[in-house]
Amino acid sequence: MDTVDLIALTLGVSWASGINLYAAMLALGWMGSTGQVDLPPGLEILANPMVMKAAGAMYFVEFFADKIPGVDTDWDTLQTFVRIPAGAMLAAGAAGDMDIGQAGELAAMILGGSLSAATHATKMGTRAVVNTSPEPFSNWTLSISEDIAVIGGMWAALNHPVLFIIALIAFIALMICLSHKIWRGIKAIARKIASWFGRKEPTTSSE
Repeated sequence: MDTVDLIALTLGVSWASGINLYAAMLALGWMGSTGQVDLPPGLEILANPMVMKAAGAMYFVEFFADKIPGVDTDWDTLQTFVRIPAGAMLAAGAAGDMDIGQAGELAAMILGGSLSAATHATKMGTRAVVNTSPEPFSNWTLSISEDIAVIGGMWAALNHPVLFIIALIAFIALMICLSHKIWRGIKAIARKIASWFGRKEPTTSSE
């Protein structure tokens, strides 16, 4: 892989991890194990059959959890503690083949974690807004679109890196434009999380 390929892959795994980590891992592992691409040494573990089976099992769970309004928000909230650090580690693994030293890998890890956090927040906020609709079809459509985007994005990052980088820049611009609505959704999720740890006031009956 040349430098542009590795940059696209580093950005790609970070972006995809924030949306659907297990789909990204499964797509990369499958392409690597079938010889369609040569994964950098730091990501070769994704082609391990056991890792692919684990990623496939988790993707199966997420596929259904992600399409049930309300459940998808709870699932995304829990995945906050998985997607962001995983995105950082995958980015470091992808960048490790660029001969940039430990400082460069640390920078790639920080960039990867930041991009994963941004896409994860965008997904959570968008879902919170969409879930205000009483019908489930918009949720299903969005979820399936995300799955297709992640798998297609991983393929594009490996096969058409320049086009992927251009598309990613456009995505980030759109994310910034929609930041107000996304932030409103995130605040709704924050209130929901706070309610999990809150206590109900005891009710007293008047005599």
